[in-house]
Amino acid sequence: MNEKIDLLIVGAGPAGMQAAIQARSHGLSVLVADDQPAPGGQIWRAVERVADQATGAILGEDYRAGAAVARNFRGCGADYRPLTQVWQIEQGWHVYMTQGEKATVVQADNILLATGAQERPAPFPGWTLPGVMTVGAAQILLKTSNQVPADPVWIAGSGPLVLLYIKQLLQAGGKVAGWLDTSPKDSTRRGMPYFLSAMRNWRDLRKGYRWLQAIQRAGVPVHRGVAQFRAEGDDRVSEIVFSAGNGPEQRVPAKLLLVHEGVVPSIHMSSAIECRHAWVDSQRCFAPHVDAWGATNQPGIYVAGDGAGIAGARAAGLRGQLAGLAIAVRAGKVTTANADALAGPLRKQLVRELALRPMLDAMYPPRANTASPSDDTIVCRCEELTAGDIRAAAKLGQPGPNQIKSFTRAGMGPCQGRQCGYTIAHILAEAQQRPVSEVGFYRIRPPLKPLTLGELASLTDEAASR
Repeated sequence: MNEKIDLLIVGAGPAGMQAAIQARSHGLSVLVADDQPAPGGQIWRAVERVADQATGAILGEDYRAGAAVARNFRGCGADYRPLTQVWQIEQGWHVYMTQGEKATVVQADNILLATGAQERPAPFPGWTLPGVMTVGAAQILLKTSNQVPADPVWIAGSGPLVLLYIKQLLQAGGKVAGWLDTSPKDSTRRGMPYFLSAMRNWRDLRKGYRWLQAIQRAGVPVHRGVAQFRAEGDDRVSEIVFSAGNGPEQRVPAKLLLVHEGVVPSIHMSSAIECRHAWVDSQRCFAPHVDAWGATNQPGIYVAGDGAGIAGARAAGLRGQLAGLAIAVRAGKVTTANADALAGPLRKQLVRELALRPMLDAMYPPRANTASPSDDTIVCRCEELTAGDIRAAAKLGQPGPNQIKSFTRAGMGPCQGRQCGYTIAHILAEAQQRPVSEVGFYRIRPPLKPLTLGELASLTDEAASR
């Protein structure tokens, strides 16, 4: 017989860990499938090993706070399975996963998707050259290996992660050749209408201001109002070409370029099981439609953390606790009245954590041409398709993303559209003169992650017959 549990959680970041702790405190059987080698997710990656080291001090107090959560998670009694990839979820909530090249299937009464976020794909000419990385990838190297680039780096993008990484890099002894700030020239004006409400979370406001001060004190060259740039080179990036505002085009030498245009929820898993999604205009992305407890339109399926909308690690943890409470109610372990009482303080904290978000969204939208790259820009890295290829296919009637997939193979590579989905949707919206919300996203189908025939064959005969 298949293993049966009350709750299966996908992901062990802040939301997944806090949900597991909450659910276990009410007596639910909990399995946590995590594709990382240790708990923490992206935001607290390697926190158990790094928090007490010098790197932990560089990464800051918010990072080190994850160590206590990971410790409580380890001790809560949940069945934690690291290096485990969930690749299919079927109705009746049969969850197929692989660990150590062996596939298994588990039946869960409830599922919590705590899959977090990914950096927003932002194609530009030269983004596939060696030497071009995302800021998030560079920060992962700092967290896991204390790796600091030997040469001064160029950074292009905007948002809190850019500020945080520059501050961390400088503190770790690295050097920044220059920052191409892609936020709008009037970003401060855009944020001002939300300033008073953002003051509810004044500590984070102050923290961001101190990051800016550290960057200014270090004398980092900042080029503001950068709307377009490209990377050039033969075998790897050697130059960056950009223009700031209405100024002339500038060309600078570069050995490493780090880019970042914000993050978007990871929606592949929730899309595959047909959860309802909505376009979030303030964050220029799709997100699962969930209620105040994280419940989706699919009974027994919940989403918490940045996978339900970008809000940061502390908000993710609070959302995870709320989802854990709701699932305990659904499992008959907690009354609705008790859950409401326990949720009250969590909701007050969540309101405070979310107070800053509208201001950040207004100040740091993705640069406009992430949605409309030039014809010669590769947009699907897996299939090496350019924006021009997609625009040519878009002229064949009025195709949606799935028809474009059939016409061109865009989205059919190993990443399954994670890197090209939004770009394809925006190109189609532009060509058809309709909103991205109407164009939609790829239809996601299993397997959600690459799967070998050997792994598939390792399922028991009973599980395989389903």
